[in-house]
Amino acid sequence: MFKVKKMTTMAMLIALSVILIYTIRFPIIPSAPFLEYEPADIPIIIGALIYGTVNGLILTVVASFIQALTVSSASGWIGFVMHVLSTGTLVLVSSTIYHRIRSFKGLVIGLILSCFAMTLVMVPTNLFFTVKFLGVPYEAVKSMLIPAIIPFNLLKSIINSVAIGFVYKGIRVVIKEKSHNMTIKHNV
Repeated sequence: MFKVKKMTTMAMLIALSVILIYTIRFPIIPSAPFLEYEPADIPIIIGALIYGTVNGLILTVVASFIQALTVSSASGWIGFVMHVLSTGTLVLVSSTIYHRIRSFKGLVIGLILSCFAMTLVMVPTNLFFTVKFLGVPYEAVKSMLIPAIIPFNLLKSIINSVAIGFVYKGIRVVIKEKSHNMTIKHNV
């Protein structure tokens, strides 16, 4: 029964991620309006914190694939790969640290370090994929790093991390409690 509950919850987190990217999207760096904030990483990271890093990476790949086929279809497989790398970095760092230091302090440390890690990963990712596959000149991408790409990734990850910090404990309790109640009802 637990596997069904876990799979159902993970599917709901993916669905929520896709809904969030559809409904909340806006530019946060005026000089680069094509860089849009969206909170789609929040449910994915919450899933990783609850179910572990490997499951978080599975959530990342599935949500990124659905987003690449729907709302982000214009960026194609490049957008898919870049999204997996950015969200995957957040998931990997935050959930690994949180699962080693299971406390609010571990959550905060994991989220802070994941923000910096994602921002660092997106620098070479943009320099490679945007230049090689999207045809943007290297100098143009390089000139956008400090005024747009780095601040965008840092701001996006910080906003999402702060939101996670506020909602994680309550959501974790609800998910774990429902799982426990389903197990009890099933065993009776």
